Amino acid sequence: MTTANNKEYRSWIEVPANSDFPIQNIPFGIASPQGKSPRPVTRIGDKVIDLSVLADFGFFDDLEIDDLSVFYNSNLNGFIELGNKTTSKVRNRLSEIFRKENTQVQNLNSQEFQDTLLYNIDEVKMEMPVFVGDYTDFYSSIEHATNVGKMFRGNDNALMPNWKHIPVGYHGRSSSIVVSGTDIHRPKGQTLPAGAVKPLFGPSERMDYELEMAFITSKNTKLGETVTIENARDAIFGLVLFNDLSARDIQKWEYVPLGPFLGKNFGSVISPWIVTLDALEPFFVEGPEQFPEVLPYLKQSGKNNIDIKLQVSLQAENSKEDVICNSNFKYMYWSNYQQLAHQTVNGCNINVGDMYGSGTISGPTPDSFGSLLELSWNGTKPVKLSDGNTRTFLNDNDTIIMRGWAENEDYRIGFGECVTKLLPAKNDDRN
Repeated sequence: MTTANNKEYRSWIEVPANSDFPIQNIPFGIASPQGKSPRPVTRIGDKVIDLSVLADFGFFDDLEIDDLSVFYNSNLNGFIELGNKTTSKVRNRLSEIFRKENTQVQNLNSQEFQDTLLYNIDEVKMEMPVFVGDYTDFYSSIEHATNVGKMFRGNDNALMPNWKHIPVGYHGRSSSIVVSGTDIHRPKGQTLPAGAVKPLFGPSERMDYELEMAFITSKNTKLGETVTIENARDAIFGLVLFNDLSARDIQKWEYVPLGPFLGKNFGSVISPWIVTLDALEPFFVEGPEQFPEVLPYLKQSGKNNIDIKLQVSLQAENSKEDVICNSNFKYMYWSNYQQLAHQTVNGCNINVGDMYGSGTISGPTPDSFGSLLELSWNGTKPVKLSDGNTRTFLNDNDTIIMRGWAENEDYRIGFGECVTKLLPAKNDDRN
């Protein structure tokens, strides 16, 4: 276990009870303090810590980092490209600096130093943590795939013949991946309503969220190289929450034969804090048994899934939020390592900052289904809200709030929130 994960550690920064961000977490993000440019940060409790200030004062000088400019960049790509061994050293150093017994920072005489180092979370604007060059979305929850298959193909043909043999995925649009707090307009496109013989154009009437997580790669490979199951962990920096919004009616009309297009590329939302695999190390668990046996390049053993509790709330306009889903990342049939091994087995090269969505994460019970498509069973079972209203799909001005955390008897490692509001479609003269 990495040094920073020691359950005995406490910080001299106050950490509220049940915080997602104890000193054992030390996630990484990009923040803009008021009136200042975006810069790399970490977080303990409700305090955001400016890594560029620590670099200014030489706290990272002995870590053998050739290019200290990575602590001043407006995204984390350069920092992540240092490699997991080096970024782990930085995380351990941050743990040392902010431990209760370490008064090195507290005793620095400059009040200006203290004022520029620490910010309250409400004093900064969280930005996109990485520049996402490429994005792959997988379809790796057997419960979700089975539910959707039952709705549209019946119980006997719920899973496609390839599903238990390969981590099914598609290459998606990276430019429309945005950070939590970004509102998304209801998209427009073609749909074919029930009974219609010609498609119509207009706003989607079946807007949905998808509860996902995404991992971010930490190395570059050359065209023709592969990332094997055995070295996949070294190629993954960390995870974020991921709301992969979907226009179900647009997607249904367009997806044959090449898959999703306009129904998926109008906006996907991530949480601003990247939680490292190091921080999640105590929460790795064995995944579901895979049958039939997978091909050798996908074979794995040991603990490869992560026990992360996931929750989705829907907040209607002028109303309180209602928890509508409680799921868990541990349910995934295909692990992150299998996804990356499959993505690259044909020689596909990867780059630092690439993002890989898990696919909708559903569990075995109805309250753990990770989309409104499933919760309302394709609109046939409306979801009841506390204000007396119901939802089959999202209304304009509904806000979706996703949360995720791993916990044991010692501490909780969380991701904060992934929040987005669905705005009405933009008006224009297209028809």
